[in-house]
Amino acid sequence: MALPASSSGLFRFVSPRSRPQSTDIVAAASWGVFAGTAGLYLVQPFDWIKKTFFQKPEPEA
Repeated sequence: MALPASSSGLFRFVSPRSRPQSTDIVAAASWGVFAGTAGLYLVQPFDWIKKTFFQKPEPEA
């Protein structure tokens, strides 16, 4: 069960009209995921990702 915003000690100093709602938090998280995805798309370190996570290291003789 979620706690009401009035009992939250973190936002107690903020007026009830200015407190962030759950939709605000979801929107901020969505924008964060979008920004992270867009950043990876712009930089495109796919060779590094492929070498780091998917290729097996060559055995040393």
